[in-house]
Amino acid sequence: MKNTFARLAATTALALVATAAAAEEKVVVFHFFEYMPQELIDKFTAETGIEIVMDTYDSNEAMLATLKAGGMGTYDVSVPADYMVKIMAGEGMLDEIKEGELANKGNIEQKWLDVAFDAGRKYSIPYQWGSTSFAVNRDVYQGDIATTDILFDSPAELAGKVNMLDTQGEVMAMAAIHMGIEQCSTDRDQLKALNDMLQAAKSNWVSFNSDTAKEVLVSGDAAAGMIWNGFNAKARAEGANTEYAYPKQGYIVWMDNMVLLQDAPNRANALKLMDFLLEPENVAILTNWTQYSAGIEGVTPLLDEELRTLPEANPPADAGPGIFIEACDAETQAVYDRIWTALKQ
Repeated sequence: MKNTFARLAATTALALVATAAAAEEKVVVFHFFEYMPQELIDKFTAETGIEIVMDTYDSNEAMLATLKAGGMGTYDVSVPADYMVKIMAGEGMLDEIKEGELANKGNIEQKWLDVAFDAGRKYSIPYQWGSTSFAVNRDVYQGDIATTDILFDSPAELAGKVNMLDTQGEVMAMAAIHMGIEQCSTDRDQLKALNDMLQAAKSNWVSFNSDTAKEVLVSGDAAAGMIWNGFNAKARAEGANTEYAYPKQGYIVWMDNMVLLQDAPNRANALKLMDFLLEPENVAILTNWTQYSAGIEGVTPLLDEELRTLPEANPPADAGPGIFIEACDAETQAVYDRIWTALKQ
């Protein structure tokens, strides 16, 4: 009888240890706000037993600042844009994904595999890609919107009613597109003209908001604003009479990527999450919800029909070129930081 109790006690103790271990199985994700549906989170946990713990940010720059201020070793993965992947890798903030650690790596579309910001995908996998431009409330303004003048030389109907994203990289890149100058320019005259143009344009801006870029258009607090293409699709679905613009000067193309962070406390679980997000059926859930595009083979047949014909996802033939944000060298970036800081004051 004593041995039986001993066996029962040992079995109970092992069960409690196993339960505790299971409860501790987690992956800590540092992510943009509203960028992973609960359905996908629940599916991952149901299939793996791993809990997703989420913390959020509203810009690439905010993410970088948090990680540099002590966030490394706290989070397992984050989701930076293309140019930020390159910056983070250059600063030693990313852990290399070794050959064979991702069983589904072969599902990445070829055009998104050997990318300039992460050749051969050593540190990242595709998450979603799309464009950044702006949208205009057609109840307020009926004129031509295929021009970056909407943001930087706003017509009278939109004066004081424009929301700008609170993201330095995207605002400065769009400003460079508007002026027809190179990103990361070191020409003093160009930089002075850029600063002067932005300071003058600011008089027509009502706010800097990224996390509420959709909401201010839906509520009418802004009549035009920089926005990501999928966010405007959601704004229209919520009743806003907004039209997404593909200006003749050009627009921003971006790809967000999930990266493995250096010193990830739950590295093995992070790799499981990344592998999960390389499966077409899982990425389709994400893409149908975000209204963006995936970089994974086999997703297209699983997408909603509405998404395939979405105007935000199909630039017109006369649209300007899509341009990726460039990562400046440290000295040049410092100049752009000063321009941005003055703009936000």
